[in-house]
Amino acid sequence: MRYLMTFSYDGTNYYGYQKQPSKITIQGVLETALTKINKNIDVVVHSSGRTDSKVHALNQSAHFDLDININEEKLKRALNGLINKDIYIKKIVKVNDDFHARYNVVKKEYIYKMNIGEYNPIEKNYIYQYNKNIDIKKMKKAIKYLKGTHNFKAFTKFDNQKETDFIRTIYNVKINKNKNELILYFIGNGFLRYMVRNLVGTLIDIGEGKKSPLDIKYILESEDRKKAGKTANPEGLYLSKVYY
Repeated sequence: MRYLMTFSYDGTNYYGYQKQPSKITIQGVLETALTKINKNIDVVVHSSGRTDSKVHALNQSAHFDLDININEEKLKRALNGLINKDIYIKKIVKVNDDFHARYNVVKKEYIYKMNIGEYNPIEKNYIYQYNKNIDIKKMKKAIKYLKGTHNFKAFTKFDNQKETDFIRTIYNVKINKNKNELILYFIGNGFLRYMVRNLVGTLIDIGEGKKSPLDIKYILESEDRKKAGKTANPEGLYLSKVYY
């Protein structure tokens, strides 16, 4: 029986989503709990995509198969009772056996939060503490060059050898300001590793005057990671929504 679950997590104390030997990860915690529920028969959890160390999720999605047939609400309660309290299962539904949490994704939304006001130690694990003024108008001018279908090789990880296709479509990018907090929204059909954080780092360079808004266009055309900005800190990044 195949199930699809929607869940949130605080990634602060995890080495990312993907299971790694001798490290605590979101996938590892979920698989251990589900294997116990499945009468100690191994369960593999397939997510919509991995998140990196210290990155959070408001609505991550993943599917898994169980050898037992269990009511969705009962399964949700059982799983939440076994996992760490910084992970929470929000919903579980039964799906067809050919459903895949990654390959059936239509689009995703990521958000990035940054504090441009005074340093806040309470929020340091959840909002990037930038703590100075930045030219938001220039950043908003730059985001129009990100929309559409482009080769985003310049905005992925330096040694991203696993990818052979760097073409992605960004449907929308926007920046909202709420008092001293900036929230950047990215909606696209998919994202490369570090892509959102590298986009944010480049937009920060533009807001600081180190680059111009038009530089986004030239960086995309260059396909050269060295032309883009630094990788923004992980704690401000959230996987917000997954659409099927």
